[in-house]
Amino acid sequence: MQWRSHLPWTSWGRNLRGPFWPPGNGRFLLHWSQPLEACSADLPFRAFIRHQGSSVAGTAPPGRHGQLFRSISAMESVHWYRRSLAEWFIRLPREERQFGPTFSLDTGHVDPVIRESTPDELLRPPAEPTLAHPLPLVERHPLSLPQLFDPDACGRRVQTVVLYGTVGTGKSTLVRKMVLDWCHGRLPSFELVIPFSCEDLSAPGPTPISLYHMVTSRYPPLKEVLPLLDKAGPRLLFVLHGMERLNLDFRMESTGLHGDPEMPAVPTTIIVNLLRKFMLPEASILVTTRASAVGRIPSKYVGRYGEICGFSDTNLQKLYFQLRLNQPDCGHSANGVGTPITPAQRDNLVEMLSRNLEGHHQIATACFLPSYCWLVCATLYFLHVSTPVGQTLTGIYTSFLRLNFSGEILDSTDPSRTSLMAYAARTMGKLAYEGVASRKTYFSEKDVRECLESGVKTEEEFQLLHVFRRDALRFFLAPCVESGKHGTFVFTVPAMQEYLAALYIVLGERKTAWQRVGKEAAELVGRVGEDVSLVLSILTKLLPLRVLPLLFNLLKVVPRVFGRWAGKSREAVAQAMVLEMFREEDYYNDDVLDQLGASILGVEGPRRHPDEPPDDEVFELFPMFMGGLLSSRNRVVLAQLGCPIKNMDALENAQAIKKKLVKLGRQGLPPSELLDHLFFHYEFQNQHFSAEVLSSLHQLNLAGVRMTPLKCSVVASVLGSGTHTLDEVNLASCQLDPAGLHTLMPVFLRARKLGLQLNGLGPEACKDIRDLLLHDQCQVTTLRLSNNPLTAAGLALLVEGLSGNTSLTHLSLLHTGLEDEGLELLATHLERNQQLRELNVAYNGAGDAAALGLARAAREHPSLELLHLYFNELSPEGRKKLRELEGATPGRARVVASLTEGTALSEHWSVILGEIQRNLNSWERGRVQCHLSMLLRDLEDSRGATLNPWRKAQLLRVEGEVRSLLEHLGGPGS
Repeated sequence: MQWRSHLPWTSWGRNLRGPFWPPGNGRFLLHWSQPLEACSADLPFRAFIRHQGSSVAGTAPPGRHGQLFRSISAMESVHWYRRSLAEWFIRLPREERQFGPTFSLDTGHVDPVIRESTPDELLRPPAEPTLAHPLPLVERHPLSLPQLFDPDACGRRVQTVVLYGTVGTGKSTLVRKMVLDWCHGRLPSFELVIPFSCEDLSAPGPTPISLYHMVTSRYPPLKEVLPLLDKAGPRLLFVLHGMERLNLDFRMESTGLHGDPEMPAVPTTIIVNLLRKFMLPEASILVTTRASAVGRIPSKYVGRYGEICGFSDTNLQKLYFQLRLNQPDCGHSANGVGTPITPAQRDNLVEMLSRNLEGHHQIATACFLPSYCWLVCATLYFLHVSTPVGQTLTGIYTSFLRLNFSGEILDSTDPSRTSLMAYAARTMGKLAYEGVASRKTYFSEKDVRECLESGVKTEEEFQLLHVFRRDALRFFLAPCVESGKHGTFVFTVPAMQEYLAALYIVLGERKTAWQRVGKEAAELVGRVGEDVSLVLSILTKLLPLRVLPLLFNLLKVVPRVFGRWAGKSREAVAQAMVLEMFREEDYYNDDVLDQLGASILGVEGPRRHPDEPPDDEVFELFPMFMGGLLSSRNRVVLAQLGCPIKNMDALENAQAIKKKLVKLGRQGLPPSELLDHLFFHYEFQNQHFSAEVLSSLHQLNLAGVRMTPLKCSVVASVLGSGTHTLDEVNLASCQLDPAGLHTLMPVFLRARKLGLQLNGLGPEACKDIRDLLLHDQCQVTTLRLSNNPLTAAGLALLVEGLSGNTSLTHLSLLHTGLEDEGLELLATHLERNQQLRELNVAYNGAGDAAALGLARAAREHPSLELLHLYFNELSPEGRKKLRELEGATPGRARVVASLTEGTALSEHWSVILGEIQRNLNSWERGRVQCHLSMLLRDLEDSRGATLNPWRKAQLLRVEGEVRSLLEHLGGPGS
């Protein structure tokens, strides 16, 4: 999965009578369905951080309100209106709350670039259609919000401004920010701003309504100032957001003149006459629309056109990420669980992201659209910050599309009212799936054109295609900037290709022409067969035609046979998905979450040489998204987008996937692939499904996988609720921390063997390990904590757990920094545990006295069989006393302090050398050389002291292995 490379915009709700739910820099939903409520406290004045095109223009000059709103009641009405409108627009949707409770549009907004355009540029058809939407060759004048209504080049006053842009350029966020600026007194050019959502005005079944009633029904506080609206002149601003929702007709025979704001008319008539300047001719009007609908307003009624160009400068992109990722409470988990991300980690994320942007990689092209900047931030939060319970990657992408496409109709003038997202799923999903099937991410313009124009035959279909190309194609595809790939196109972010391919499959769009015709024919034959059979059953009572009903009854079987054939097709898709998940070629690459993070932050280290052959494309997110899209939560959101997935289709797909997963999932998987398998179940969010598929999993080997808080949550969520016992859980070298141990506690309670070695766990981690050992459901028999700096302080907590534990039999504390204090502590408390059979405290820097004291305690222990003491700071006299201890005191415990036992080879010599070989590169080189030299001298002394040729041969062979280890470390070989 490689990165190929604008503030998400919004749809406002249908009813402008309730609270507005906007995202900070993303697509937001306005649900205006509640009455306005006056706030008792003054609205706080928030400091804005602004960049390009700042709308901050200072406070209003004194006395301005007195010119229009002289009466106290009018001034109070406007005051309450400002406060209510601000409270309305400041609210954040659920998707934005992940960025911290103090995040708001005030503290994290960056204005996209706005460039002035002319009607000639706007309405001139391109000579050759192109997929890309680059900035024009002629540099156009950039505009800031306060400059939108400045006089034009000829000095004429501008009264109507049209802002347009493709999907995702930030139209809605820009308008929302402008309204908030006015509410906070930072837009003094206007004394009254009245925003309308064209989605609300286009609601079906409009009844005639006057302009004044249209205002007061949505904004009751303005009743007092209605008589003053016709006197406000240019200081009154109407904001018409999402004009593409309205089918405006400026022909006189269709929409007559209407100039009385108190006379009822249909909403479109009022809007047309406002734009004609026949109603309230002095008022200022700001219109936002998608690019395809700009021509619906005759240019003679427009004073200025402005194209919202997104973040065409990487400095704007970097500023956006800095504001989003450096929130005061950024990194605090939404549910209060987990370790919050530190300021240093935040700075590191921002630095790596900035370097990737500066490298002119594909991510910079993607972040040209502010909506994808939002997606990048949301993905980084998912990967690096403790996320809310149930948050999934598929849910983030589905929410991202909801923020950008919810309620969007492709063309409001088309009777079919086709959902924009449904059209994208059918066309872009087909291109995405063909790319996944053929393992390619680069597409020529011919590829894209063939995919878009496939099946387009009528004039209406060509019109829908034209609108989609103009408004949304740039949202999904971007020109490739990689060397040698110019002229090709890629999906804006690599994961979007896999998401759309999965959506294309689960929606059932992948059908051949024969399958579509066959399904319709089967349904038709089935219905006809029932009717004909009923008629013939009546006729046979009168005529000798008893054979015919039997023949026609066979027609009823046709739909059932076709259904089984369709089921075979689902099984083929499930087979392809499972094979993609378990491809042997991907066994030793990073897990899918690390791949996703690397695609955003870049890969550290040397870059690939251009002449080297590229790696095979990896599509490991495709099966994850297929599972995630079948979850009930995502299906609800997709239904809101006009992409419903039927319950029966979801059930049949899930059954087909389960059949293949159960069959292929029993095979042993490398750690990274096993984590990918668990991540699939996490995305699916179906515990019953996961319990059935994973019932055969008895060994959880994730050794070497970097266990981030997210990965710990994934493993705990999928396996924590299971019932069967895990024979072994191996989490060696996983960079675990105490928070990760706490998260994984439900999994540890199901394990018999638990490996936590080489994780850098300190004394604070021993609290969770103690709680695990004391838990009444603990069934751990083998616990490996070697190569962790536990120290004696951590051991003090562990011995508390050992004292109350009844299951543990094997404990490894190899190289944990216990020293003399730790071994003395163990000697004192060892008798409190009566089940321990093997204890490894080798390589802990302990001296003769501490080692001898622990050995005596071990000999007195009723169940202990083996005590490892090699590689400690033992003198020759100390080792001699340990050997003498076995014959001098009763007990069953064997003490292993060297490779030899007198003149014989220790039966545990292979265990000692095995531990050394496994840890040779992680242990301190000088100390290991010293200890190996001592072991070598012991072997030589034993070989010289024995006359038994068999023993000499054995000792000589082990000497050779020790010498090879010394040579590997650079020490003397002989």
